[in-house]
Amino acid sequence: MTQNQAQCSTCKDKNTGQCNPEKCSEPAVLPLNEASDIKRVVAVVSGKGGVGKSSVSALLAVALARRGNQVGILDADITGPSIPKLFGVIDRPEQFNKFILPARTIMGIRIMSLNLLLPQEDDPVIWRGPILSGAVKQFWTDVAWGRLDYLIVDMPPGTGDVPLTVMQSLPLDGLLVVSSPQDLSMMVVRKAIKMARLINVPILGLVENMSYLFCPHCGEKVHLFGLSHVGEAARENNLPLLAVLPVDPKLTELGDAGLIENYNGTSMQNIEPLVEVLEKTLKKKTVEEREGA
Repeated sequence: MTQNQAQCSTCKDKNTGQCNPEKCSEPAVLPLNEASDIKRVVAVVSGKGGVGKSSVSALLAVALARRGNQVGILDADITGPSIPKLFGVIDRPEQFNKFILPARTIMGIRIMSLNLLLPQEDDPVIWRGPILSGAVKQFWTDVAWGRLDYLIVDMPPGTGDVPLTVMQSLPLDGLLVVSSPQDLSMMVVRKAIKMARLINVPILGLVENMSYLFCPHCGEKVHLFGLSHVGEAARENNLPLLAVLPVDPKLTELGDAGLIENYNGTSMQNIEPLVEVLEKTLKKKTVEEREGA
């Protein structure tokens, strides 16, 4: 993709024949650097914090890697990064020529997160919006990702500077929207859905996290946050509900220990259909792109 093509990719006039790349006022999609070859970029968004978006990002990356894919995670949640903790990664990224090398997990998943650059993992990042957005751009332009089948972008909550930067500056193939069951969460998530549609970023579907808990005594499902409203929101927005994940203490335990790659519980089983849909959808998109080239 040339820079002019990248710039036109988000322009509202790209299909009218009136887009002039030299005078285009739309934000340009950043080109890949020469040390990276990334086939697909998928962002995981929530709109609201605390719904387990980073856990879903991590589970998705592990599931894709287990299928033989080369996977990376760009941790765009600059002020609240948790991806390194989930994978137990503490090594600082190394420099290679003019590029930064991402850290690697035991399975070989490549990770870039601001937490890997801080002296202490609990040091706060007290930056204003433009600096946060600049850091996310650098994770794309200055990191030698190598060849990846999938780059998962773990987004921060909300619809502010960083989500806007990711949606406008990175060549996203689609979004996965994560919510917890209660309507309060879905109300905020609807904002992220509307934001994505305003910017013309395709939404692949919804994921309901923390949907229920299996009672350790009787095995019945306990709906901790009440009955789900995500299915209703999926129908209203004409989106598929791709996965329903429970609250699993084992996942929490392994995540806290930095061993999420060892997890094989219900959430991993339930995310497999999502991975299959993701692979089929993006494979179909690849074929359509080649036929249209």
